[in-house]
Amino acid sequence: MRSRSVLAALVVITTGAATVALGLDTSAGAAEQPRTPTPATTAAGVPTPTALAAADRAATSGFDALAKGPNDAFLRRSAVSGLRGLQYITYDRTYRGVPVVGGDATVVVDSSGHVRDTLAAAHGRVHLSSLQPRLSAARAGATARAQLDSVSTATDPQLVVYALTARPRLAYESQLLGTRDGAPSSLHVWVDALTGKVLSTRDDVVSEAARGYLNGSVQIDTNGGLLQDPQRAGLSCANNSTKQTYRNGGTGTGTDLQTACVDAYYSVQQEWNMLQSWLGRRGIDGNGRGFPLYVGLNDVNAYWDGRSGTFGHNRANSAQAVSMDVVGHEMGHAIDQFTGAGTASEAGLGEATGDIFGALTEAYANNPSDPADYTVGEKINLVGNGPIRYMDNPGTNGDPSCYSSSIPSTEVHAAAGPTNHWFYLLAEGSRPANGNPASPTCDGSTVTGVGIQKAGQIFMAAMSMKTSGWSAPRYRGATVRAAVNLFGANSQECASTKAAWSAVSIGTQSGEPACGTPGPSNDFSLSVSPSSGTLQQGTAVTTTVATQVSSGNAQQVTLAASGLPAGVTATFSPATVTAGQTATLTLRASATATVGSKAVTVTGSAASGSHTATYTVTVTTDEPPTGDDFSVSVAPASGTVAPGSSGTASVATATTSGSAQPVSLSVTGAPTGVTASVSPSSVTSGGSATLTVSVSSNAAAGTYPLTVTGSGTRGTHTATYTLTVSGGTPPQGCGGVAAWSASRGYLPGDKVSYNGHLWNSTWYSTGAEPGAPGSWAVWSDAGPC
Repeated sequence: MRSRSVLAALVVITTGAATVALGLDTSAGAAEQPRTPTPATTAAGVPTPTALAAADRAATSGFDALAKGPNDAFLRRSAVSGLRGLQYITYDRTYRGVPVVGGDATVVVDSSGHVRDTLAAAHGRVHLSSLQPRLSAARAGATARAQLDSVSTATDPQLVVYALTARPRLAYESQLLGTRDGAPSSLHVWVDALTGKVLSTRDDVVSEAARGYLNGSVQIDTNGGLLQDPQRAGLSCANNSTKQTYRNGGTGTGTDLQTACVDAYYSVQQEWNMLQSWLGRRGIDGNGRGFPLYVGLNDVNAYWDGRSGTFGHNRANSAQAVSMDVVGHEMGHAIDQFTGAGTASEAGLGEATGDIFGALTEAYANNPSDPADYTVGEKINLVGNGPIRYMDNPGTNGDPSCYSSSIPSTEVHAAAGPTNHWFYLLAEGSRPANGNPASPTCDGSTVTGVGIQKAGQIFMAAMSMKTSGWSAPRYRGATVRAAVNLFGANSQECASTKAAWSAVSIGTQSGEPACGTPGPSNDFSLSVSPSSGTLQQGTAVTTTVATQVSSGNAQQVTLAASGLPAGVTATFSPATVTAGQTATLTLRASATATVGSKAVTVTGSAASGSHTATYTVTVTTDEPPTGDDFSVSVAPASGTVAPGSSGTASVATATTSGSAQPVSLSVTGAPTGVTASVSPSSVTSGGSATLTVSVSSNAAAGTYPLTVTGSGTRGTHTATYTLTVSGGTPPQGCGGVAAWSASRGYLPGDKVSYNGHLWNSTWYSTGAEPGAPGSWAVWSDAGPC
């Protein structure tokens, strides 16, 4: 229902189910606020099956930035819609079945199924000689726990490839809830699986000191007066100590927690409306969901902890920290976490994101009690110095206004300066004529503003392309792409986006689109199907190369292949097609072609430029082996293990030619909640070992292929053990992802299939049905299978 809450000690009269109070300010000084979305800004719906299918084809084919090696695969993580019908689909990379941290990618597709852009984390292709850890999971878990002062909950360490370092490392990833230095923490820890050293940590809890204030007479949506939004799933406001949800009302004073909840609740409703009307986003998480709010924290602080927003008070304890820009800032952290690859890693980007969404929320709300501005926490005045940050001129508070190589090592709030400065210049320009302050540029240039709404649209679209290892320079490239996608290359928005970045000392990036090209440009995409095949020496294999017009008109596309194994040739029939047509790629191997797997790059070249896709070919031989060689087998080849139990199988090796040799044994492909090991881990060919599979009580029911690899002095061989975790329905659809089970416990990061959709677990749960109204906090919809 619709209700009005009166703040600043106004008298509230309750009549039946409705709460009536004084109305909104309708004075002549209050600017008109657009509320009805126009067709250009209407929030898009759920990503279309056509768009998802096109993105999946691009991922499978290794299109452009998604180039992959023979051991790589992509699994869809999330899908969100944006303005102009654009869809942003994010993928996680795996290497030999092991998740790659820093291997994610994003595909941008329009509603017609045309691939518009691809972005990938800049880690390069992964290659590890072995996936056998030297460190036990128990030791890795102990190391992770040592990073917090106290731990209340911890996930089992999961084996991953950590690719955010100069050289990819085998590692264990853990997530822990607890405290550090007296503050709450939701910490991700990556421990080197070979050395036991901590590679990196990331805390989902993001804090910001703040002071609250009252928003005046406002209008909110309640559930019969309860601060539990009936239209915005997941949004509520409660007492931090008791977790009791407040009702609309309160004394209207700065210290009253009920009033503070109304303030915070109203601010998030305004931010939600802004996201939908201005930026085309469905809810805080991009899939129509929000998060609970808590007031009454006994600290001079406010923070986002990865699943809720918590707000304290000012230093004088005379007001709660629930001003609109502070609340908008904390929910900005939530938007950041649930967009693309998640929270950006470079110092300052998360804080700048929060500041930008705080400013956007104030501008949209157009509340006369808190006029829109580009200062942060202007009513905090913690030590009598006014705002804590100035977006128009960060140097006012001693923060850097210009980007430099020292920014990544700068304190995170100060490091927000250059990105905040860029957003202000894009929105208002360097010399605004609307009463906002002039903004000095780092290069002495003049920048033309495009308005805060368009600036927000460009920033939101760039966030949706975010991949691991994101930085401010990478934001420049993404925002220019976003401006071209949304407004065209010949637009003022494109020119101003570039100019604003240059004005804060971030220059042109590699692959950045050019501005000033009139009209829609011609472009195309290509894919291969199937994307892999086996080629025996002396034989041939074929695959279909499909092209598609992605913008403009059809053009001639010439096809070529590179990266072929020695002794393998490639021919296309036809070698040139018109975009929209297909060709057949034939690979022929000579009798002496090099045996093994290799990623072949298929390139399509046209007047508009070139695009690539990847085909993985595995060359084999039926000739009797020469020299020293061995084989690996597993008996039995499959087994069923109940949760909480374990099972074993025998791993046998044999010398197939020449002399016996040392063989190192490892196993990969174990899902979350399952550990697998081979003992002993090294044998002489002809010897045997035992494969042990332990299934935790939290493991999801389903069937999983485990790969046992034997590495000798002259090569490697593999065998497959098919594990079935009992207690549920075997995997159905969604690329073999296990079906959700009501009786299983799930951890953050688990993936399930349910009702034809992929779902990602964002929190601990048992029996929380994906898609159910009460399950918004634990499951994120990654789109249809």
